[in-house]
Amino acid sequence: MFVPRRIQHCRLCGSPTVYQVPADDNRERAVCSSCGEIHYENPINVVGTLPVWGEQVLLCRRNIEPRRGLWTLPAGFLELGESTSEGALRETDEEAGAHVELEGLFTVLNVVRAGQLHLFYRARMLDTHLAPGPETIEAQLFREQEVPWDELAFRTVRQTLELFFDDRRRGHFGVHAADIG
Repeated sequence: MFVPRRIQHCRLCGSPTVYQVPADDNRERAVCSSCGEIHYENPINVVGTLPVWGEQVLLCRRNIEPRRGLWTLPAGFLELGESTSEGALRETDEEAGAHVELEGLFTVLNVVRAGQLHLFYRARMLDTHLAPGPETIEAQLFREQEVPWDELAFRTVRQTLELFFDDRRRGHFGVHAADIG
């Protein structure tokens, strides 16, 4: 497993770090060459929603890189001090200006190569008023056959949408976990 060495300086004292296996550990960590502080690098959590209005799902066209101009579910990085559900609601408001009610965790997708964990909640839209923020070119509702499948920004979004439409046809929504290569 490749793990990039990203931490070059200690966050406490600013001295250079060296990558080594600390005592009582089993993998290399960034260790300060001066004060000995161990710096851990952990996956980034991405949280979002799959907003639904009747037979339609809400997608946002990205106004930022990566993948500017392509469609995605409203999602983004979890902030310190918020729960995954709070972050998902915040991102939905920031990116789409949509008013939603969460209906439960839907997908947990590991994107190991990017060092990310994506968590999407099913969400019921409370109305169709949308006010996209600066990270979104436009927000739009789509029926399954209208989804711009060839213009989706991320594989986690495609996987979440495919699982949603499959579950809806079965009449039962589960919680899905998968690894995205």
